[in-house]
Amino acid sequence: MESTEIDPASASWRKSSYSNASGGDCVEVADGLPGLVPVRDSKRPGGPVVVITAAAWGPFVAAVKAAR
Repeated sequence: MESTEIDPASASWRKSSYSNASGGDCVEVADGLPGLVPVRDSKRPGGPVVVITAAAWGPFVAAVKAAR
């Protein structure tokens, strides 16, 4: 398996549209990495980054939305 290094400081992060202005539970995803979706906790930008394949991202989001 090939290793992919993500530099969180240089990535272009965007916050979930479900995030609120008062710092609630927020996730951010980074754009611009073909085939990969890096995810992090917006309250810990220097913390760990989970990298999900783009093919798995759609089903993951659908499962989260279904569990509301």
